Amino acid sequence: MPELPEVAALADFLTARLAGCEVAGIQVVSFAVLKTADPPINALEGRTVSGVRRYGKFVAVEADGLFLVFHLARAGWVRVTEAPTGAVLKRGGGHIAVRLSLAGGAGPVDVDLTEAGTRKSLAVYLVRDPAEVPGIAALGPDPLGDDFDVESLAAILAAHSQQVKGVLRSQSIMAGIGNAYSDEILHAARISPFAIAASLDRDAVERLYRAIHEVLGAAVAEAAGKPPAELKDTKRTHLRVHGRAGEACPVCGDTVREVSFADTALQYCPTCQTKGKILADRRTSRFLK
Repeated sequence: MPELPEVAALADFLTARLAGCEVAGIQVVSFAVLKTADPPINALEGRTVSGVRRYGKFVAVEADGLFLVFHLARAGWVRVTEAPTGAVLKRGGGHIAVRLSLAGGAGPVDVDLTEAGTRKSLAVYLVRDPAEVPGIAALGPDPLGDDFDVESLAAILAAHSQQVKGVLRSQSIMAGIGNAYSDEILHAARISPFAIAASLDRDAVERLYRAIHEVLGAAVAEAAGKPPAELKDTKRTHLRVHGRAGEACPVCGDTVREVSFADTALQYCPTCQTKGKILADRRTSRFLK
């Protein structure tokens, strides 16, 4: 799933490519992804794109007072095709859910929203204000926002008596961090994913704040300027513990461990994060630091 750094890079890339282009057409191949009916999706046609913005993990394409908003969820992605053929898409004919065709600017281009797999969660909205999208309206503060300081984080943590990894991942608490970067942040901060947020002392809070900015800041810098086709590999290449169970921790050399759940998993380093203790699973573990 793309998280804050990849979504920020997507928004910047699309702004650079699409600003000034006119929407020539939009094809909705999978109507299940379209979550709004007013205004109708074809109201976007003929409008000029002025920019693309990020809201948490949402992307909003602005065109003359309307916003095409999408959330890529777990298996969604963006594909950009230069000099497209203008082909009419068939329903059920592949992974493309929505195609946005544009003209003008640097030349004609198609932007496809795709989704692989059988579990469909890609969501698309056409609204007059991004705040009309329920997921955007419910977002917590942006961890890279200018007004998000260590005191903001301390207040958030103190108010939540749940595992810190869950706090980092909750979009209504903090916008943009998902499973991968929460693993990376907690590893950098040397904090157990099972630690209770409200129990963290001041030193841990400050380490976590620094880790949020260092991990996300570095990932944003790495992703900047890259086209969508390169962003997934860029993300995977720079992860230290997430997705690396069984490999050596790049900090201490211990083996990266994994805790599996029904539909997801987390990775951590016992030496760096749990004082050498192995976390069996979230139901039985009592190791909170």
